[in-house]
Amino acid sequence: MFRRLFLGASSALALALALASGGCAVGPKVDLPPIVFVHGNGDSAALWQTTMWRFESNGWPRERLFALQQPYPLARDVDAKEQAGRSSTAEHIAFLKAEVDKVLAKTGASQVVLMGNSRGGYAIRNYIQNGGGDKTVSHAILGGTPNHGVWAIPGYLEGSEFSGTGAFLKALNAPKNAVGDEVTGPVKWLTLRSDNNDLYSQPDGEWIGAKGKPTNIGYDNPALKGAQNIVLPRVDHRETSFSPAAFEATYRFVTGKDPITLKILPEPSIVLDGMVTGMGVQSSDAASAKNNFSNNLPVPKARIEVYVVAYDNGLRVGEAVHVKALGDDGRWGPFKASAGVPYEFVIRAPGYATTHIYRSAFARSSDVVNLKLERIADADLPAFSIVHLVRPRGYLDPTTHHMVFDGQSPPPGVPVARVAGIASSKISLSKLENRSINAEFHSDAVEQLMGRTWPAKENHVVVLEITQ
Repeated sequence: MFRRLFLGASSALALALALASGGCAVGPKVDLPPIVFVHGNGDSAALWQTTMWRFESNGWPRERLFALQQPYPLARDVDAKEQAGRSSTAEHIAFLKAEVDKVLAKTGASQVVLMGNSRGGYAIRNYIQNGGGDKTVSHAILGGTPNHGVWAIPGYLEGSEFSGTGAFLKALNAPKNAVGDEVTGPVKWLTLRSDNNDLYSQPDGEWIGAKGKPTNIGYDNPALKGAQNIVLPRVDHRETSFSPAAFEATYRFVTGKDPITLKILPEPSIVLDGMVTGMGVQSSDAASAKNNFSNNLPVPKARIEVYVVAYDNGLRVGEAVHVKALGDDGRWGPFKASAGVPYEFVIRAPGYATTHIYRSAFARSSDVVNLKLERIADADLPAFSIVHLVRPRGYLDPTTHHMVFDGQSPPPGVPVARVAGIASSKISLSKLENRSINAEFHSDAVEQLMGRTWPAKENHVVVLEITQ
């Protein structure tokens, strides 16, 4: 499974290159610019893991790749109105500017490359246009950014930064020169979009709760006049940034040449780290799931255990190979992992369910292996076991990918639809049994996951997390 997931069937040459250069297709070059990755609405730095691995596999030095983590990644409902646990466009640009300054100071570079997914592209555009980024940024890549809004309906929620007729996007999209370019020079710009499978670039209002009503937005929503605009067939909203096709287009745009490989080449020595995060609450009622909101803050008093698990049944192989009581920074590593070995990550913290996360074998080192604690909704408490299948770097799209979850294809709750927009599936088992539960996902490779059921009544939740 490890070999299929990360190398593919025709990778003999790539593997030879990897072994000859310590896991890189070409030797590191110090003149390669730093790349700063900016995640989207409600997401985290972890989504850039495979993109960073592909850059590393093509010789990009790891120390010149930076995935940012916005503490409050969700946008406010009304940008100008303070909202607990959410960030404004002003806070977003301030965060990005401060982080770019840190990268420039650390690397000694005069400019960086910025790559953003979805809402992350808003901060990039704002920083380049209004924050001095026209001097510190050489290239800007925007994947799936709804540059003309998720909707453009006069008078409808125009206080949101996602409104195409609101003040924020109207200012960003105002012509910058006599020919009407929407991008700020001298930065070089690339936009990546789907042909018609991006849920935030749809003419119909289904994804904003107004099915059958026009959004005044087209499939070409992310494209910007003055940028190089590339269409990636059938990719979903997240795949506009995190897919191999997105990496290929980005690498070619930045370097002027094709990457040597789109595969993720393995390293002989693997060290993992990341942050344990959870959910905030907007009221004193911490048990109320409706008050939960996503953030990227460390969870106090968290503890982690890591176990090797068997491929065929998900059972633990021996004692924990890593145990740590987390500090204030929420970092759970460093952990020296073994190549070709799948793991179970068990995290505990007051106010959360004991969360069991099953992951495929890791091909390379990463310090953005972020782990999120779960809570159990009251409606799920009667179940014996609650198991989630999640795909952070794309959606579960039966029209494009073959996938099986505990023998069910497509997975429960995942419709066969024209537009992909579901990133997780949940199985609630009512039968009292301790057994294995598996998932299989086919995209550019075949990925197989095996976990175990754990009792929800004892406050346990299970997550099978797809890497692709």
